[in-house]
Amino acid sequence: MQDFEKLGAFYLGRRFDVAANQSTDETILYDSKDLTTHAVVVGMTGSGKTGLCLDLLEEAGLDRIPAIVIDPKGDIANLLLTFPDLTPADFRPWIDESQAQREGLTPDEFAAGESKKWTKGLASWGQDGERIRNFRNKVDLQIFTPGSDAGRPLTILKSFAAPAPEIINDADAFRERISSAVSGLLALLGIDADPIRSREHILISNLLDKAWAAGRDLDLGQLIGEIQKPPFQRVGIMDLDSFFPSKERMELAMTMNNLLASPSFASWMSGEPLDVKRLLHTADGQPRISIMSIAHLNDAERMFFVTILLNEVLAWMRSQAGTSSLRAMLYMDEVFGYFPPTANPPSKQPMLTLLKQARAFGLGVVLATQNPVDLDYKGLSNTGTWFLGRLQTERDKARVIEGLEGAASNTGASFNRAEMEQILAGLGSRRFLMNNVHDDEPVVFETRWAMSYLRGPLTRTQIQTLVDKSQPFSPPAAASSGRPAAEKMAAPPPTPTTNMPQLVPGDVKQKFVAANGQVASSDRMVYRPALYATGRLHFVRASYKVDQWTQRSFLVPVRDEDIPDEVWNESQPLEESLDFESEPDDQAEFGPLPESMQVKKKFAAWEKEFKEFLYREQDLPVFKCKELKTYSEPGETEGDFKVRLEQLASENRDLQVEKLRKKYAAKFETLRNRMRRAEERIEREESQYKQKKMDSILSVGTTLMGALLGRKAVSVTNARRAGSSMRSFGRASKEKGDIARAKDNLEDLQADFEELEAKFNDEVTEIESKLNIDNLDFEQLSVRPRKSDISIEDFAVAWLPWRVDTAGIAEPVF
Repeated sequence: MQDFEKLGAFYLGRRFDVAANQSTDETILYDSKDLTTHAVVVGMTGSGKTGLCLDLLEEAGLDRIPAIVIDPKGDIANLLLTFPDLTPADFRPWIDESQAQREGLTPDEFAAGESKKWTKGLASWGQDGERIRNFRNKVDLQIFTPGSDAGRPLTILKSFAAPAPEIINDADAFRERISSAVSGLLALLGIDADPIRSREHILISNLLDKAWAAGRDLDLGQLIGEIQKPPFQRVGIMDLDSFFPSKERMELAMTMNNLLASPSFASWMSGEPLDVKRLLHTADGQPRISIMSIAHLNDAERMFFVTILLNEVLAWMRSQAGTSSLRAMLYMDEVFGYFPPTANPPSKQPMLTLLKQARAFGLGVVLATQNPVDLDYKGLSNTGTWFLGRLQTERDKARVIEGLEGAASNTGASFNRAEMEQILAGLGSRRFLMNNVHDDEPVVFETRWAMSYLRGPLTRTQIQTLVDKSQPFSPPAAASSGRPAAEKMAAPPPTPTTNMPQLVPGDVKQKFVAANGQVASSDRMVYRPALYATGRLHFVRASYKVDQWTQRSFLVPVRDEDIPDEVWNESQPLEESLDFESEPDDQAEFGPLPESMQVKKKFAAWEKEFKEFLYREQDLPVFKCKELKTYSEPGETEGDFKVRLEQLASENRDLQVEKLRKKYAAKFETLRNRMRRAEERIEREESQYKQKKMDSILSVGTTLMGALLGRKAVSVTNARRAGSSMRSFGRASKEKGDIARAKDNLEDLQADFEELEAKFNDEVTEIESKLNIDNLDFEQLSVRPRKSDISIEDFAVAWLPWRVDTAGIAEPVF
């Protein structure tokens, strides 16, 4: 069997010989970069469609390609049912006990049978538990359940935040983002709104347009307020109240408020942020397959979420650099209803935009359905790969043929309708016709055994079992935020006089940090002093391609009377900026101020020390990949650099392999031509041998008959005939020798071809090994700030708000 563990190649199965009705030994490897032109998987129930789609996702994971999966039925969550040890105990919690009962088996017996079945099935396709283990090690698998806490919940608050500048500055993209976001929201409210005729759609679109164009975020609460009192008085040329009277706007606001106030909607407002970057990779750069399980939602909620998600994917996509290699996958199972041929649901426009534009950014879109008549084939005309399984009706086949013809005409490829119809008519379970515009001809193949246990749709309880929500989705940053934890105060601070903060020297700046939490009437709010400073640093190193200005802020909460001279060694870096108020809370008290903070010259010394601290202790981490001659960009984390590095490695790998193919193409073609001529020569020699042999037999037979039946002694003529017959045998023997030599020549050419193929594969393997992310030389460097460019932007006493309860427990509220 051909080696299928190759980077950039998805192992899908083996070629199927339709005429012989059996699989061949030829392995089907699908070039992953072909997926940038997207794919469609069509097949009725029982065709093996789910298995093929899981195969695609498994291969993506093995190739470290992340994916976002929209799973309306719950089948794709089976990706988490991958058991490296393949023991009966692994299968036992996931078997269908009713099926075991129907077969007259106990659950344990049935689980043992499933374990044996999967082990044997994998082995028959050259796979084992180690391949499963490799898959689980290379990719992080997560199940998200928007609107539910069964899996990891997702909040949609961010979805009404202002989009990235790339979207705002692109008029078409900005308009599409607004339209689909509003359509999705109104669909959730049960309002079937036309973007041109609906007052609700036009009003909310204008509200989002005004806010987002100014870079201002909106949440649902703010949107409700602006529906009641919009920040404009005219819509088009009409005044606001004529276009949409105040009373009717209030009704819309109330409908939206009812949604927001509904306990069932609360789950939409909590959970992980809908951040595509984090859905595709962990914080440390590991690729992730994020499964959006939405089987528990009603139709309106599904449409709302899918529309929001597709818009977020679009926004992320447009922020990426262009690439010809596969960067990520977006897979949607059972796309029925989301991309119809005539209607225009909110999900259709962003999906259409993705199909048209995602190729340039390396995002491969894969859509699967068992209802081909519900697909907009005009929208799919640019789809490069069609996986076609067994279809249910002639109407389904006709629609699929129509889509294939459109795709072929769009790419200029030839299309044989009669042949395609004949192949489609004979497909069985797990057999698919792959029509890939990047290949010379369509191919029929049998799908490989899926590594995932095909349990079927998972229940809410099963999803809860699979998802470990104790593990953080996005690990916290290594540095402290500067915010202290709750503590027991040794003693409540004395109630100071109102001029307490004036103990700070008059020309020393004071700042009052805003409280971000509520203080109960029975609690006290106490300000505690701290040193606060912000410095501006310039990191320059030409050899590292670094020239970056940055600001860094530090906080030193003061708890003791004595403050050391090197106070900044005790400081905490602030990852988030603090919010300040011009005046302190008039109900707050002030904690004691150490004597050293009442001396002016101390502040001068601390300010000088802060500048030295910045030069001495601060640096800019820079990451470098020697092989790719690449450095991290300003503000790029180690995890994000690894993600970008992996994409660069994939691009380089694809480019070098393509160059290698071109280099070897002429040699392979020469050998193929020579082998073809050698095969033709063998056929010719065998034909000549058969003819000579037959001629010799006939000649000898005639001579013998003449000698035996003749009445005279052997004549000179008979003697000559006998000699001629013997020469005929000689020539026949020579022809036989020519056949042997021709076969030897073909064997030599085949050996040369195999040797050339092995050499080519060795060079491909060398390229893959050199550009494998695990083998790249990844180095962390450090750049010191330029001392002459260090400046202090802010230096002050910061008063930090703490809440103190009746038991004396103090808790920061900043």
